[in-house]
Amino acid sequence: MLEQFLHAQWLELIVVVIAGFLIGLEIKEYRMHNDSAKEIGSVRTYAFISLMSYVFAKINIYLYLVGYIAIISHFILFYFFKLRVRRTGILLFLLTSLVYSFGIVVIKYNIWFLLTIFVAIIFISNINRKLEHFYSIFDEREIETFAKLLLLSGVILPILPQTQISEFIPVSFFKVWLAVVVVSLFSYVGYVLKKYVFKDKGYFFTGILGGIYSSTATTIVLAKKSATNSTPYLFAASILIATALMYVRLLGIAYAFNFQIASNLALPFIALTLLTAVISIYFYNKAKKTAQQDIEDSEDKNPLELSTAFLFAFLFIAMATITHFVLKNYGDLGLNILSFIVGFTDIDPFVLSILSSKFNVTVESATTAILIATGSNNILKAFYAYIFSKNSAGKISALALIILGGLTIGVGFIPNLLL
Repeated sequence: MLEQFLHAQWLELIVVVIAGFLIGLEIKEYRMHNDSAKEIGSVRTYAFISLMSYVFAKINIYLYLVGYIAIISHFILFYFFKLRVRRTGILLFLLTSLVYSFGIVVIKYNIWFLLTIFVAIIFISNINRKLEHFYSIFDEREIETFAKLLLLSGVILPILPQTQISEFIPVSFFKVWLAVVVVSLFSYVGYVLKKYVFKDKGYFFTGILGGIYSSTATTIVLAKKSATNSTPYLFAASILIATALMYVRLLGIAYAFNFQIASNLALPFIALTLLTAVISIYFYNKAKKTAQQDIEDSEDKNPLELSTAFLFAFLFIAMATITHFVLKNYGDLGLNILSFIVGFTDIDPFVLSILSSKFNVTVESATTAILIATGSNNILKAFYAYIFSKNSAGKISALALIILGGLTIGVGFIPNLLL
């Protein structure tokens, strides 16, 4: 037992000293690349600091605190002289403080926790260059946008009642706002990927990422762009890939709210996604063969606005109320007709009202309604593609979207494919 204890102490001591030594090397490399003036200490200094922290913490906590006070006093004096030459950086002090904590960390916790801290230090130290590039493209308004997302999900959602709003509105305020949060999250992820991760990737990537947050808006943007560009196959491919991602997005939302309906939608939506993607890739390859250039589009507008969220909540409640009325008075036939009509607007509130509400409707009928709404929305996008483009890109996209729309509606009436 004593031998195992001594071995554990030797291992702790070795790990602490090596970690301090490696941090010293990291600081030395930072100075070399940034042409920094001479700072306090060398590589050996940080090895000795980490060793001192372990020895002092092992002897007595008060001795450990005295050692830290001595280091702070030393740096106060050093910082005073730095200010006289107008140098204000405190990175060296922060790193030294962390190195001095290695000893007590490994004693109070374990070696693995110390190694986690060490990895975090190395990662943060080397992220500076990437951050400089990020700062050059970062829009400060994104902080406000992220705060809105936290407001929607972390502040408003938990305080809302989960009881049904009324006899005629078969949803709770909690489910209404949960739908707002889920759709906003999908939209925001697509927006961030487009703006910061896949920026300058061209129209085809615009279609992929645009389909995550709004295939309809993406179709309109791309159709308008195609009106002034002689690249019909490229724009047709981009518009169609947005619709392919729409199926994926709706399926993801369905699984978030109603697993049973989502399971029924899985087969037709996956099949339609693959079919649309194949057609899109065919046109994209055709564009490459004809040497069409993938020119970058304009920046997308941030979809996460509070006014949009409140409008979506209002539409959600309205759709739930209308759907409840139609089902009560006209049954499944009325629901199918309503689904087709709704497809010529924003289908998200309707789809989410079906997924979240306790309507007296079978899973098969709900699945059919969602497929019909999705199909008619494709027909709407075909109209947009043709009207805003008025060239070959619009004609190709419109024809393909009409076929996909009809196919999607048709699948909704084939029970065998939904089981």
